[in-house]
Amino acid sequence: MQQAFSDWQVTCNNQNFCSARNTGLHHGLVMTLSRSAGAHNDSSLRIELGGPENLLPKIPAIATRLKLDGVLLKLSGEHWRITPWQISTNDTATITAFLQHIQDGQLLALSQGQQNISLVGLKAALLFIDDQQKRVGSETAWIGKGDEPPLSVPPAPALKTVKQVNPTPTPFSREEFNDLLDYGTWRMNNSQCSLDPLRREVWVSPLTEDKALLMMSCESGAYNTFYRAWLVTRQKPFSAQPVQLRLPFQPSDDEGRDVELVNLVFNDKTRELITLDKGRGQGDCGVQTRWRYDGQRFRLVRYAAQPACDNWQGPDAWPTLWITR
Repeated sequence: MQQAFSDWQVTCNNQNFCSARNTGLHHGLVMTLSRSAGAHNDSSLRIELGGPENLLPKIPAIATRLKLDGVLLKLSGEHWRITPWQISTNDTATITAFLQHIQDGQLLALSQGQQNISLVGLKAALLFIDDQQKRVGSETAWIGKGDEPPLSVPPAPALKTVKQVNPTPTPFSREEFNDLLDYGTWRMNNSQCSLDPLRREVWVSPLTEDKALLMMSCESGAYNTFYRAWLVTRQKPFSAQPVQLRLPFQPSDDEGRDVELVNLVFNDKTRELITLDKGRGQGDCGVQTRWRYDGQRFRLVRYAAQPACDNWQGPDAWPTLWITR
């Protein structure tokens, strides 16, 4: 689940791990909350200053400049970790008390600067997390508190496993590599692609002892390149099967479960096939997926999405909606 509540965005993955943060025109001041499912209730809160527009070495520390609706904010409790540009805690009681103090406010802001955290939507975001993790009516709820004990909260669903097949396949021989590259060039020259022939490229990587991964760039937009890919036998006569990526769940945008091969990369070290559908050129929003070959097909191991384009995070830090072991 991923949903916006005014100036707050909530993401919960397939283990019911939920995170929330403010979005919009924050000028690099962001509060991030996260909480795992179940009775144990691991949670974290951090307020940090970052982003490309802030030259941090020249900016004063934030802890003494933070105000709630114009009044200097005092951090109660001894479990805060304070560094020049970050305030954080993993202590459940401290987080609960802090949220109770600020949840009906309108704005956290830094004096002597434009940086701010809108609190509009925070309370609704917290209630959504309570509901998603089945905490409403429990002692552990942030908003919908009740008298039910922590053990009344259901545990996280079991983590699915995607096996890894032969993580160190035999490297290509020089002859094998040249033959596969020639085959890939032939496929490229005989494919209906709009990309300028001078900009088209072909890659081949060993996948298993008897299969190789063949990729080629085909179409191009303003900041996204679309690829084609095949599973190819490593020995002649070559036989190729198109790579098709299909999500194990229905995304909330109703665009279907098939994933386009956008900005495709194969990481030889992690043995993962990665797509990155950028929402704009900066690469601060969009969808990133990672896939692992299980001997028959590529299966999803991570799905991360960031719909808010606000110059805060790159793809590797986007919140996850799906993870596997």
